[in-house]
This record gives sequence, structure tokens and C-alpha cells, in this order.
Amino acid sequence: MMRIVVGVDGSQESRRALEYAVAEARAHRGRVEAVHVWHVPYTTAYPYGALAVDLDEVESDARRRLDELVDGIDTRGLAQPVARTTTCGVPAQSLLDAAKGADLLVVGSRGLGGFRGLLLGSVSEQCVRHAGCPVVVVRPHQD
Repeated sequence: MMRIVVGVDGSQESRRALEYAVAEARAHRGRVEAVHVWHVPYTTAYPYGALAVDLDEVESDARRRLDELVDGIDTRGLAQPVARTTTCGVPAQSLLDAAKGADLLVVGSRGLGGFRGLLLGSVSEQCVRHAGCPVVVVRPHQD
């Protein structure tokens, strides 16, 4: 069975990437694993030092965003439900690790961060350069 890993971050581009991955899984009787990578937020409280961050809350929020995204698309006709993974780490490396042994990695062309004028975001570029499987970069709708 074809294994498709898709990176999602809540952006419109990642939603389109997830929709693409689901369509490919339907067409090839594959399975989809949606991966949302979160990181420890950078916070400071100068001059008093770093603020405490509730990592359980940050992870719970990441899980909620992943669930909302997956639950918001049509997954009918898949051989298996979309697998959902949240992980703390560097997005590009975490997606590359998740895609080991996969048949396809799908990412959006731009995520939530970075410079909007770039053709590819840093995560999608790193995935294209270093993945051990084919990578599909899904671009946003062009009006």
C-alpha cells in the first residue's frame, strides 16, 4: 500500500497539500499520514528572564489544529483513516524523518512563517533537496 506523508501547519497551502495527498491516496489505494511539527515558543520577559511555557498546552494546541485541519476535509473513499502525528522539532528535519520509507512526501509551497515573496518556503525547499522519496510541492490557488 502506498504511504503518503504530508506536512501540515494550518496554512492554506498545507490544507491544499493535505487535499492533494488524500486525492492521491484515493487514486492509488494508499494511506496518508498528516504530520504537524510544533516547536517550543520563544518567549522572554526581559529583564526578569525567560517565561515558563506549558509544553503540554503547546502540544495540545498543535494536536487540536491538526485535528481541525484533517476533520475539515473530505476523506471519504480512503482505505484507512488519515493517521495524525504531532511532533516537537525542526519542521524540515521532522518531515524528512517522518517520510523515511514513504512513497511520497507532500508539502505546501509556503507555510505560516518566513518571507512571502519567496517561490518556495525554507521547509519545502529542504524537503525537495533532501527527501529520500519523491516530493510534491503544492502551490496555492492562482486567481
